[in-house]
Amino acid sequence: MQFGIYTVGDVTQDPTNARTPSESERIQATLQIAQKAEDIGLDVFATGEHHNPPFITSSPTTLLAYIAAKTQRIILSTSTTLISTNDPVRLAEEYSLLQNLCSGRMDLMLGRGNTAPVYPWFGKSITDGLPLAMENYRLLHRLWREEDINWSGRFRTPLNNFTSIPRPLDDLPPFVWHGSIRTPEIAEQAAYYGDGFFASHILWPREHFMALVEFYRARFAHYGHGTPEQAIVGLGGHIFMRRNSQDARREFRPYFDNAPVYGHGPSLEEFMEMTPLAVGSPQEIIDKTLTFREYFGDYQRQLFLFDHGGIPLKTVLEQLDMFGKEVLPVLREETRKRRSPLAAEAPTHANRLAHLQSLQMPPADQRPNAKTAQADSVTGH
Repeated sequence: MQFGIYTVGDVTQDPTNARTPSESERIQATLQIAQKAEDIGLDVFATGEHHNPPFITSSPTTLLAYIAAKTQRIILSTSTTLISTNDPVRLAEEYSLLQNLCSGRMDLMLGRGNTAPVYPWFGKSITDGLPLAMENYRLLHRLWREEDINWSGRFRTPLNNFTSIPRPLDDLPPFVWHGSIRTPEIAEQAAYYGDGFFASHILWPREHFMALVEFYRARFAHYGHGTPEQAIVGLGGHIFMRRNSQDARREFRPYFDNAPVYGHGPSLEEFMEMTPLAVGSPQEIIDKTLTFREYFGDYQRQLFLFDHGGIPLKTVLEQLDMFGKEVLPVLREETRKRRSPLAAEAPTHANRLAHLQSLQMPPADQRPNAKTAQADSVTGH
């Protein structure tokens, strides 16, 4: 089980003091948050992709490459990369380069994007969002696995004897998650390719996402990738902590009430009841997070949102320190104890490469016998 954080990179006014950080301040804050995530022992840092104000995450690979140079262990990912408006050739090149730069400690999450004005900025129409996602990923999947590609489709110029460079590290393409809020076709796409499916489940009731995850698991098995329990599932969440729940809710409420994606609808308490939003003491955060397994089964990746809605950097770093000391160790231990031995491992470059190499190993009757193997090891052959 991997635990991590993700950011949408919004530049939002702090409602408690009316201060809005500059874009540069927000970028630098994101770098500090990513480094803090590694310092406290988290497994993943992920960034969104946006091309419109009030966001600063227009170039995920640039941001992640810089973070890769400043960190040693943490997996770098996206949340999400726009498969609809990006050229799949550029995606293949940029993320393969990132994979090589950070020695494989990366993956990416693909999504359509729901901001309508962005589509025409890149010569697309939002009405084509779903077919763009399907066709572009079909090509991206091939670009990482084949050379001298001949290809033609509806949305871009044909390719003739084209090879994307650089090639994936160890000839192993980056692991792909498909993120969706409401679209079963994206869950079907993830299942068809045997990729991961990520349900943010932040803004809608959990029952909606439970149905999507159940559908993905069934289709994953249908396509022969394993049992439904072995499907690769990721979940989102949003947390805010203080020593006691009263202080946490009092401090977080103005951020909730004024956040564009939260405010002016259900109350904080109603939203917490319907969604994974958890605001309270460390123990309350632990208790609520552990319920996710009851609704979704064993899953592989849990990402949390810490920095949305104008929460200042100082507060985010305080939250992460508390999370690392009081929440993360308990989540790891309790998840380990409750986890089925039949559940799939969380994907990493190392364990996927080991699995690939095991599949390529010759049958036992074609391998050197024990004496030959022992002799080879002694002589250094």
